[in-house]
Amino acid sequence: MPILPLSFYPDPILFTEAEPVTEFNQALRQLIANMFDTMYAAPGVGLAAPQVGVSKRLFVMDCSSRQHDAKPLVVANPEILFATGEQNDSEGCLSVPGYSSMLRRPMTVVLRGQDLDGNEFEYDATEVEARCVLHETDHCDGILYLHQLSPVKRLEIVNSIKKKIKAQRWPHERN
Repeated sequence: MPILPLSFYPDPILFTEAEPVTEFNQALRQLIANMFDTMYAAPGVGLAAPQVGVSKRLFVMDCSSRQHDAKPLVVANPEILFATGEQNDSEGCLSVPGYSSMLRRPMTVVLRGQDLDGNEFEYDATEVEARCVLHETDHCDGILYLHQLSPVKRLEIVNSIKKKIKAQRWPHERN
């Protein structure tokens, strides 16, 4: 399957609320397969459609640590129904390569979405899965994890990226 090109900060698609998925067809299935291949190749644990230049409310994720424990999840039109608890852990993003920061997120979330056939479902996620669900849903809403950071930390990362852009070293040079 083809690996899709990633959209990197400050691509405007990353700051735009994505359109709902309305057609559950072969083209969507192909996009999903390509998104999984892209996510695994990156490597990452989640990937939203806007991160590959597609303005659709869609993401894929697999937070398993080993291939034989794979737990792939496809979510179209994600909506967070409930979030509780708290966790504080390092978070990064394939669209902001080379950077990560400690970020507080809820420990448990309940997600509603649609599967690749358009069937509605709910999914309970905890710990790293909850973090990933929230992160990818944020992408569908045009929100980057950078927006969740303190203003000082966000400015530090953005200024670093601006310097790399000016030197034509972004996104190729890791932090």
